[in-house]
Order: sequence, then structure tokens, then C-alpha cells
Amino acid sequence: MSGERRGRVTSHSSVGATAMQKHVLSALVENKSGVLAHVADLFSARGFNIDSLAVGETEDPQFSRMTIVVAGDELILEQVRKQLDRLVNVVKVHDMSRTPRVERDLALIRVGAPQGKRSQVIELAHLFRAKIVDVGQSELMVEAVGTEDKLDALVDLLRPFGLVEMARTGRVALARSPRAPRT
Repeated sequence: MSGERRGRVTSHSSVGATAMQKHVLSALVENKSGVLAHVADLFSARGFNIDSLAVGETEDPQFSRMTIVVAGDELILEQVRKQLDRLVNVVKVHDMSRTPRVERDLALIRVGAPQGKRSQVIELAHLFRAKIVDVGQSELMVEAVGTEDKLDALVDLLRPFGLVEMARTGRVALARSPRAPRT
């Protein structure tokens, strides 16, 4: 569902001519088996491809948080959000698209790095505040955390060295805490 961003289909919806935008949905769900399948089925049944899906336990082990990134127009996404809200195991759904938030994505990237090019790969990783987490004879594994745009930029710069393998988590997001009023 997440991964390299080539040739991605985002929606097969033909309703209206409104612009497609990326929506970040946060769903608090019961931490039970089968919930993920129900949510994925809901999107699939409406012809939406999930651009990114990350699921993990919350501060309360009874619940998991799903961060779902999907492209679509406002009307269809509102219908999907309401239907998500109706699923038995879904506690709360929030479209975070207009909410101030912190988002992060994690990427592990195995890249070609023969002796003559190794220092260039390491320098690029450091420029992006990424880490070298594994060293092979002719490859390095880079761990990078950041926004989707930041990781896409790093991948584009590493591509000429030869991407051997890559795994990305997909976005996770939390709303920012309220700020104290300025005095």
C-alpha cells in the first residue's frame, strides 16, 4: 500500500469535476483482528486506492490508530468518512487534512555504494539527517524519517546510485497540541 510512488492510481471515482486532493484520515479503532480488513474493504468497494496506511497501538493497548492517506474529492471522502464512522470497531474518525499536524514517514533504502561512491551516499544521507544502519560490500542501507516530500527527494537523489530495495512505513500523523494564546 505504501512504497515507491510510481504509477499510483488514486481514485476511480467519476463523481463531479472537483479537484482530487490528498486526505489524511485518522481513525481510532478497537485493537482487534479483522478491523484492518474491514477498513481496507470499505475503501476498495468505493474504488479508492489507499496511498498510505499505517496502523499501530495507541497509549491504550485496547485501541489502535490508523493513519490513512487517500486522494479523492471532498464529497466522496466525506461519504467514506461517515461510513468508516459507522463500522462497529471504529471509535472515532477525523479528517486531518485541514488540521495543523505533525506527519512522519520512515524509509529503509538499500542503495548501491561501491567503494568509489560510498562517501557520496553517506554525505547525501547526512544532508537529510538520515542514518546509515547497515553496511555491505557494495551497498549501504539508509534509514530516513521525515515528510513524504523529504523522503521522495532523498530517494530521487539516491536513485542514480542504484536503488536495490526499499520499504516505507507510510505516514503517521497526530494533530498538533493547542498553542497558548499570544499576549
